[in-house]
Amino acid sequence: MDTTRITRETGPALRVAALVEPVLESMGFRLVRVKLTGTTLQIMAERPDGTFSIDDCEQFSRAISPMLDVADIVSTRHQLEISSPGIDRPLVRREDFERWEGHEARIEMAVPVAGRKRFKGHLEGMTEGEVRLFIENPEGGKEPLLIGVSFADIGDAKLVLTDELIEAARAKLPAKGLGDGSEWTEENGREKNG
Repeated sequence: MDTTRITRETGPALRVAALVEPVLESMGFRLVRVKLTGTTLQIMAERPDGTFSIDDCEQFSRAISPMLDVADIVSTRHQLEISSPGIDRPLVRREDFERWEGHEARIEMAVPVAGRKRFKGHLEGMTEGEVRLFIENPEGGKEPLLIGVSFADIGDAKLVLTDELIEAARAKLPAKGLGDGSEWTEENGREKNG
């Protein structure tokens, strides 16, 4: 499966992405995006199954903080934020559009399609390099219109937070274990429900 990521970082964010992506991959993680906003450098990552725990954040932060200091890519004083994609996550790989089929997404195109750059609709998956989604019929019809937009021309895409998405995200959590509201304590090596 093609795991190519939509890469829209520029300037320092692009240089940070190039520096940290191989480190992430060597640790079993994948880069979702790098974003530099004001004084915050956000690096969003996940495991191939879409999870990314607080322990993963700490482990990755310890691995890359010294590298970022030495590389001095962001020359101004900044705060490093390592995070998971969250429920209303950015969609950056072809498999993201397939994994979240049936859920609502917002897509902003880098290249306009039929004079439009923004689309909102329910994902129908991928076909021949196109992300397919059902949008409201622009001519006012009751039936949604199925369109395809080129994956290569997407500038930004993310899931829309809905009750259905929250339920689907809950269903993907393990029945018992980390990520379900439990805490891990190293003192006794057991889970503690909190």
